Amino acid sequence: LDRSIQDLQGLVPAETHLCDLSAGVSPLPGGLKFADSAGAFHYEESGKLLSVTSNRFIHWSTSGDSVQLVEQSLDTNLLNNWVRLRFNHCSVLPGGVSIQETLNNVVILICTNQSVHRLLLPHPTRMYRSELVTELHMQSIFTDVGKLSLQDSAHSAVIPSQVGQAGSPHSCSSWISHQGEAHYALASPAGGIMVVTLLPHDTPGSVSVVELKQSSMMSRLSGWMPSAIRGDQSPADLVLSLAVRELEEDSFIFALCQDHRLRMWSLREQACLLEADMLEYLPSCKGVRRLSGQGHRLRLAFSSTTGLCLGVYLAVPQRGQFTVLQLVATDNNRYSLEHISSLLSTQETLVDFTLTSSDVWALWVDESNITVVKYINFEHNTAGQWNQVFVQPPPEEEVQIGVDLDPRETYLEVLFSPLRFTASAIVKALQIYRRGSERISDVSWEGLKKEVTQAVETELQSSVTEFEFSQEEYRQLQVEFWSRFYSCCLQYQEAQSTPLGLTVSQHTGMACLLRKGFVSFLLPCFAVDHLYLSYEQYLFSEEETPVAEDPEVSRDVLQLVQCLRLVSDAVSPEMAYEMEKALDYMQSPERAAELVLENMLCNDSDNVIVDIQNKLQDIRNPTAAMMVLLREMDLETDSELGSLCAGQGLNTRISLSQLYGSSSAVSLVCQAICHVAMTRALFCRDLLILQKLYLRFGDNVFLGGGAQLLQLQQDLIPRSSHLLSSYHLLKHISQNLASSVPMDTIDANLQHLTVLELSDCPAVSSSRSALSPQTVVELFYQTVGRRIIISQIYSQQQTCSVLLWNHMISNVVQLLAQLLWPSNPGFLFPECLMANCQFTQLQEYVRLIGPWCQVNIGSCRFMLGQCYLANGEGQKALQCFQEAATEVEKEEFLMKLTGSEDEESASSPRLQYYNKVLRLLEDVGLPELVIQLSSLAVTEAVSDTHSQAALWTRIFKHHLDLGHNSQAYEALTQNPDSSMQLDCLRQLVVVLCERSQLQDLVQFPYVNLHDEVVSIIESRARGLDLLTHNYYELLYAFHIVRHNYRKAGTVMFEFGMRLGREVRTRVGLQKQVNCYLAALTCLRLIRPEYAWIVQPAAGATYERPGASPKRNSDGEFSSEPVRRQVDILELDDLEKQYILSRCRLTLVQHHPPSAAIAGNLSVSQ
Repeated sequence: LDRSIQDLQGLVPAETHLCDLSAGVSPLPGGLKFADSAGAFHYEESGKLLSVTSNRFIHWSTSGDSVQLVEQSLDTNLLNNWVRLRFNHCSVLPGGVSIQETLNNVVILICTNQSVHRLLLPHPTRMYRSELVTELHMQSIFTDVGKLSLQDSAHSAVIPSQVGQAGSPHSCSSWISHQGEAHYALASPAGGIMVVTLLPHDTPGSVSVVELKQSSMMSRLSGWMPSAIRGDQSPADLVLSLAVRELEEDSFIFALCQDHRLRMWSLREQACLLEADMLEYLPSCKGVRRLSGQGHRLRLAFSSTTGLCLGVYLAVPQRGQFTVLQLVATDNNRYSLEHISSLLSTQETLVDFTLTSSDVWALWVDESNITVVKYINFEHNTAGQWNQVFVQPPPEEEVQIGVDLDPRETYLEVLFSPLRFTASAIVKALQIYRRGSERISDVSWEGLKKEVTQAVETELQSSVTEFEFSQEEYRQLQVEFWSRFYSCCLQYQEAQSTPLGLTVSQHTGMACLLRKGFVSFLLPCFAVDHLYLSYEQYLFSEEETPVAEDPEVSRDVLQLVQCLRLVSDAVSPEMAYEMEKALDYMQSPERAAELVLENMLCNDSDNVIVDIQNKLQDIRNPTAAMMVLLREMDLETDSELGSLCAGQGLNTRISLSQLYGSSSAVSLVCQAICHVAMTRALFCRDLLILQKLYLRFGDNVFLGGGAQLLQLQQDLIPRSSHLLSSYHLLKHISQNLASSVPMDTIDANLQHLTVLELSDCPAVSSSRSALSPQTVVELFYQTVGRRIIISQIYSQQQTCSVLLWNHMISNVVQLLAQLLWPSNPGFLFPECLMANCQFTQLQEYVRLIGPWCQVNIGSCRFMLGQCYLANGEGQKALQCFQEAATEVEKEEFLMKLTGSEDEESASSPRLQYYNKVLRLLEDVGLPELVIQLSSLAVTEAVSDTHSQAALWTRIFKHHLDLGHNSQAYEALTQNPDSSMQLDCLRQLVVVLCERSQLQDLVQFPYVNLHDEVVSIIESRARGLDLLTHNYYELLYAFHIVRHNYRKAGTVMFEFGMRLGREVRTRVGLQKQVNCYLAALTCLRLIRPEYAWIVQPAAGATYERPGASPKRNSDGEFSSEPVRRQVDILELDDLEKQYILSRCRLTLVQHHPPSAAIAGNLSVSQ
């Protein structure tokens, strides 16, 4: 990490509370207006992991008569965290808001030009009953601000105007004393300080006022009476900036005055204890003393090591200066100032600065209205050089539109991409564009997009007078109208980005830039990004190269980076766009770099190439310098992902589960990833172009000659190309928005994940406002990444350590980038997209990664298959699943997919994989694909009979379901497992009978299965009701087709016998007659000596294979049944049975009631 910092936009809160306060005053003449200002308050325990206020702070901005307060946390989402207070007829003073915390309360003190106010809010530690706060959402301290009596006399007071004195206070400072009193120090327009005091909120009493004056240092209490002993005060002691510190039961008020002097007052003694001329610390201050110091500022910082430090900014024309002084106490209550450091300011206009125990942070605006932030260590700095903060540039003024692209789509993409515009800027631009005709009701991100499209298209159409256009003319019109709306958005974004103040937390070191419309967080910059982004003057010193140990290599790296800067400047916007498109369309980065280089060589009017060539000759070992840079940018890692230590207590685990989990933190971390990716993609692009240039120059600039050129061509150029593709992918996913998914899709997907036995956590319902879009990287960080990252960090450090912002946030960003890095073996990001139904984004990810990434190839094919399945393209999905099968034993994700199969662990991983995919296809309902894949899997399972049997059973089942009877029969005959084969056979018989497809059933050859078929049909015939199922007729037909007439006769005779016993009705007798007739016919078709059948035993139980043994009434197993004598029936016996049946039928036809008793007598009887 380097000392430079980059700035990232925070979320814009939604409006909740609006309170109008009337202090009972009338507007002052002259309508005094103060500049907008901003500030922040960080809770004492914001750096403690186990605290309810960890990573929590309040920031505010003032504008005219109103104060807007927002409470933010990086760990949990705070509800009702935004409030705006409006003070009628008043203006809030600069420095007029201060916040302090006591044991039970957070106290907000507000000072306007006519009144003072105190707000008493509950402290977060007192708001939540439970020690453990587990919710993702918590109430902010502003939740009940509407219930407070804000105009109560105990909490507010009017500042009465002084007789004979014009004007009102113009700066102030407020604080709570140890006794709980609220003090407001006001800079009097006539010089000196007035202190208004509100008693503690639980103590009755009136407001008291103290006047601290230069002349006699006496005070008047109770009211603003004209002072009799004022003496001749010059406005030289007009206070410009105030600051207060409580020390040892006394309040010290520091005032920086117009006469360049700093005065320190004791409130207890109401005396000036110290006066110092600040010009003494300014070199060559001639002429300055005559000027009144209008822009002087004063800040305090206290730490246990350095004591109280004062930061004084002297606004001197052409050369402002920061002076840092330390307050030193001598004997008997005397104080003096010790000079620590003087720092020359830069030329821009100072907006704000802040002092910490080691640094001065300052915020300026330059001539072209660009925000400049820098910081410097006031004790240890080399040659007074300030450290850079790379402030996020405003969105580009011109939008590049490709020849092949639609202007509307391009503009919408730029306007609604996550990093450029805030929603409120777009909403305001839209209202102006529509000339404020109506309020925008639908405020979802998608809804806003539709509104914008509609507004611009309506405007375009209403301006058109022609009825016919050429396509080119219409395109020009589109560009014109869209660019007009875009410039409107730019203006509002610029207004919202106006910087108002800086804040640095003394507990965590977190720095924020407070803007008019939102807060920007300042994050540490990685070393390699720092090199690429640094301004020219910072690149000259070798110690600024934090990426190499060896000074020689450092020098080369700096020279190389300077060459890269020249290349970067020489790449035209058009060529940059072409290069970007080449990467999007998966063309070779090396080829694209060559085209850019050709263009540079053709259009080199400024001799940039000559300058680069001259610089290149100064680099002694270019390949070593390139290796250093490439190594720094490569995020490949072998380290295992940590898991939360089991030994940690519940409190710790809950705190870790929330750390950096709020919407603000999610947005912030993912913006940081995007910035890193964007910076490094440009870095790699320029490096690749420079390497191509090296090849073109050849030995002219390479001192090492051929060997180095070969290394460049075979190793360094492919590595640069690979890194460029990787960072382009990271940039793409960090800007790619997640889609909202309907509930039924989520449910179906959950079912598929359950089938695959993958993690089945559904998408976390997004906890952010509808007006901030969620990217797929944010989705990943929220649902999967954050937990792993925090576990990893805390597996290496103590949970009691302070949450130091720079250290923590850079760790989180680095680890998240590693989790997303395509060349690392982990496959969590695509898995998360699949689990959250982001199939379009997943398909695009696999498309971009395809040509160049050699890691997780099989897993990517599997994911692509999932996408095709979700889109209903089954055949393509099957193709992908088959391609993935080759990598099953090599890749972590596919191993995990097959590793959870317990019952089939004996089979090979590839077969386990096929099993999973088959189950998935069955779940989706694609039987044809199941058959195709099973047929392929059978060829893999040559040596594994168990798997073969299962696959053939699967093929049989799906063929049968689809009505492919012949193929089902074919699959059944191939099954190597006899018991499974028998089950399939039984199913075939039952299903075909139910479908009445008896022709097929009877026609199949049943090689080696004849007896089994007969046995199955017999057992069905004997076990089921005679009149509803026709299994006896089926068996008869089965035997007839095979010319087995005796068996056919036996079947019909048995059918007849059972009808006689069980169905004593006219219909039953009719059927019995037909059965006996059929049996007779069968026996007559065979030779007489064989024309006999075995009579089935009356009431016999038919032994079924596998049936359980029967018990007698005592519960004992019954003994072996006595073998009965077998009766042989010949043709004559059958004829007698037939005649008897005919007679009974005739009887029943004449006398129906006799049907029930007609069947009792046997033939012989």
